[in-house]
Amino acid sequence: MPTAIVTGATGILGREIVYELGRHPQEWTTVHALSRSKKDAYPPTIVHNYIDLTADAQEMAKELKDVSADYIFFAAYLQKDSEEDNTKVNGDMLENFFKALEINNTVSQIKRVILVTGCKQYGVHLGRAKNPMVESDSWLPEPPYPPNFYYRQQRILHAFAAKHNVDWVVTYPNEVVGFAKGNFMNLAATIGLYAAVHKELGTGELPFPGGAAFYEMFDSFTYSPLHAEFCVWAMTAPGARNQAFNVVNGDVETWSNLWPKLAARYELKVPADQFARPAPDASDVPMADNPPISIMAKSLGLQGRTPQSRIEQTIDLAKWSQKPEVKAAWDRLAEREGLEKDAFEKATWMFTGFVLSRNFHTIVSMSKARAAGWTGYHDTWDSFEKVFDQMEKEKILPKATGRFIGWSL
Repeated sequence: MPTAIVTGATGILGREIVYELGRHPQEWTTVHALSRSKKDAYPPTIVHNYIDLTADAQEMAKELKDVSADYIFFAAYLQKDSEEDNTKVNGDMLENFFKALEINNTVSQIKRVILVTGCKQYGVHLGRAKNPMVESDSWLPEPPYPPNFYYRQQRILHAFAAKHNVDWVVTYPNEVVGFAKGNFMNLAATIGLYAAVHKELGTGELPFPGGAAFYEMFDSFTYSPLHAEFCVWAMTAPGARNQAFNVVNGDVETWSNLWPKLAARYELKVPADQFARPAPDASDVPMADNPPISIMAKSLGLQGRTPQSRIEQTIDLAKWSQKPEVKAAWDRLAEREGLEKDAFEKATWMFTGFVLSRNFHTIVSMSKARAAGWTGYHDTWDSFEKVFDQMEKEKILPKATGRFIGWSL
């Protein structure tokens, strides 16, 4: 029976891969969960191994001297302040990890490697991309665009796989909805905290902090347990061999559909005139001069119709989170409900502001995965609710008492 290694085992995506493998002990006899710390109680087939992926290959080889497996899930990720730093650090982690396996002579056992990346693949952090996004879309040229660490990681993976005759798979999740202990780089955590504080403030309303344009635009989300199921399926599926796949829930959503459901969970209402009100805390930030779609403009018949994209926040979340009255409301709420006090400061307010405020659609195609035999699906709002429930149990969010029961005229 097969064995596995999972790097980034305490991250939102890596954690779920570990647990998905642990749910099938009759299929996966030993799973090595690699991380710098152990934050969860693992199933009996899971073995935690300490590793510092920022170390050099020789040091990593020492840490991996008793670790080998048939399959590798590489889900580790470190966020840095610039794309250049992201590319160096995340590329070096993968490259040195592979070198460590070579030093230890454990490469011959490996059958397939899955590399977890994301939809930065398409340049959505720079502006509007072609919709729907499909895996055959061209990589952005570097330069004029900044380096993309997913490109470097994939080049490293392809070279390693060719050298050692190993199969590979790459996943592109988007807007991940999930939970991991001590990890607040989480869209669900941030919007949940935003709603809980609005409830505490007593206004009875939950204004959408993102842009009026994006409120009605389409987006695609990835529930982290669904991504884990996909990874375990892809590890042995014949149709997944040496392929990259988008991995999203399978529906498309708008915040105009999701936001009233979030408000109802906290017994709040979305202001009917929310985008007509004065917006003293608004912000409007330009993205890259030329959005990713501009490199395809001629072939798409869109020459001259690919303007610079923007991040338009009705309420700048980074600034809102630092307001004295907001912080005081959180302190009251956390003290009264026994919540994890540092959750609010650690939440990704700037990133969430970006996610809610782009002025372009983000539609991710699942056609390639379907053609390869993948049938998984998960409703996006249900994904959010399950993660909210989990965060309530972990005392990150207060217990919500409301529930969305349907639309009313």
